[in-house]
Amino acid sequence: MKKEKKSFPFSIIISVLVLAVMGVGCFMLFRDTTPPAITIQPESETVGLATKFTVTVQDSFSGIKNVEAVLISGNNTIPIFSQKPSRTTQEVQENFTLKKGVIPDGPFTIRVSSRDNSLYPFGRAGKSSISKSFTLDSKPPKIYVMTHTTNINQGGSGLVAFALSENVEKAGIQVGKRFFPAYRQAAEGDKNVYYCLFAMPWDTPPAAFKPLITVADKAGNTASRGFPYHANARHFRADRINLSDAFMERTVPEFSRYDIGNGSPLEQYLTINNKVRTMNRAQLVQLGLDTADEILWKGAFVRLPNAANRARFADQRDYYYKGKKVDHQTHLGIDLASIRQAKVPAANEGIVVFADFHGIYGNCVIIDHGLGLQTLYAHLSSIAVAQNDNVSKGQIIGRTGTSGLAGGDHLHYGVILSGTPVQPIEWWDAHWIKNNITSKLQ
Repeated sequence: MKKEKKSFPFSIIISVLVLAVMGVGCFMLFRDTTPPAITIQPESETVGLATKFTVTVQDSFSGIKNVEAVLISGNNTIPIFSQKPSRTTQEVQENFTLKKGVIPDGPFTIRVSSRDNSLYPFGRAGKSSISKSFTLDSKPPKIYVMTHTTNINQGGSGLVAFALSENVEKAGIQVGKRFFPAYRQAAEGDKNVYYCLFAMPWDTPPAAFKPLITVADKAGNTASRGFPYHANARHFRADRINLSDAFMERTVPEFSRYDIGNGSPLEQYLTINNKVRTMNRAQLVQLGLDTADEILWKGAFVRLPNAANRARFADQRDYYYKGKKVDHQTHLGIDLASIRQAKVPAANEGIVVFADFHGIYGNCVIIDHGLGLQTLYAHLSSIAVAQNDNVSKGQIIGRTGTSGLAGGDHLHYGVILSGTPVQPIEWWDAHWIKNNITSKLQ
């Protein structure tokens, strides 16, 4: 007779596996001696009703058993939220804002407590609690306009002085999509005085010009108000630019550092005149933030000596190639022509914020004169200053040339307010500066 083979009971195998899994689980639960990690945002101590709070609780070992958050103001403890997530949850995140009238302005505390699923020792190791103190400020800043009626021309500049009830995070004048920052000058009693140079952009007629002082404090409270002004319309002349093959063949190679494609010289030129021009002008906005918060200039700005005007501010340029219109752009400066490689003086005192090749502007120097006011000198053949140099009025900063998109040796001279080009002629006029700018300063 054959002996029967005894098989190992399958139920025993299952039991061993179950016990093993339970053993591993128990080991993990008893092994976890690290309590949940808790963070409370924001970092700022001063908050407002619009401030977003974020509570994050993490436990990557035994998981989160419960989370509770409360707000403590004076003797009052107010529940914010309470959660009991599933056993496998390793992260809980809650966002919330403060409701108006729940607590008064002033100091308060947010306390968050959490416990994980750890059993070691008897659950005491898996508890954590943190508190963070804040100050609630729900009142928007008050704005006091200090200047009388501002007379401003389309394409031109203006200045408004105003005071605020507190030192704020952001202040300035909003004109459509453009923002002109204001700069704090001093504190007078309980008020903070700000100066703001702003523009009525060349592309904004009086009917569309609606400037507003806008401010935001550290708690996120915002306020805005208008101010008295008189806007004057200006008409800008039309100009025609005829493109030649010789001009494009000479000009385009200088832009090989940009992505202008591999098309014909005309296609590459149009890419420069549009894509690169847009990029360069966007950079002017960023450079406009690199400014002193005080006035650096003194008196009227000086002009390139013995130079004739070759193009005016805001000329509406149509570009033609072989008799066909191929492009349209606005010329946002004044072209001044003298002798070849004429010495270029700094228009006024200031600090050099840029001295390098700048796309369509070629070799270019930009000088900051404070409060967002900057002058631009383009198409230079050579540069005699460097970034961060202090310059005086009349100091030679370079020589005229044909770099960039220049048809001949000349200086493209621009005046820029916080990245927006404005009419340079105003700043050459000492009477205009006195009547429209310095007379409004406190």
